[in-house]
Amino acid sequence: MNPRHTDNTYQDKQMDREFIQTLREGIDIVRMVFFIRMRDHLMGNHPERGKKFSQMLAGAILNELFGIQNPEKEFAAFASKNASLIQEELRNVPKNFEDLLIPLTDALRMHFLCNHQDGMPDYSLAVLAKAKDYGILLEERNAPLPKGFMEMVYRVGKAYGLVVEQTPSAKPS
Repeated sequence: MNPRHTDNTYQDKQMDREFIQTLREGIDIVRMVFFIRMRDHLMGNHPERGKKFSQMLAGAILNELFGIQNPEKEFAAFASKNASLIQEELRNVPKNFEDLLIPLTDALRMHFLCNHQDGMPDYSLAVLAKAKDYGILLEERNAPLPKGFMEMVYRVGKAYGLVVEQTPSAKPS
């Protein structure tokens, strides 16, 4: 057996894991922007219910959109109790957050690709289908290339103060 081949295979797998992790961090930035915007929207629409309600509802909406279930009893019960409101808010995303449709479409597709690459159960197709039904997934938009996705994430994240501008490190003289 060629040890060099084994090392390269290990290095390739390590690089793939790091690359997927970087893409997942980009997805998380888009998710955080959506959460912030949704929370603020909900606080404006339901001021009588308070900040905690808006935060929990925004989290439940985000989880529903990305096909994530919070296993903690409090959050699962909240999502179940507010299922119709969650569905209503998701149906209104295209109208209320039109400017986020491209980042959400790209993040959902990258989420699917990362899950597929990681060999996770392929529930992501159902997530994409639901997002399409809500009018959130822009079908006519081509799937993003990783570099373009990360550049978009950087711009959006920077605009919301979630990403700080990187300055090149000073080179020793």
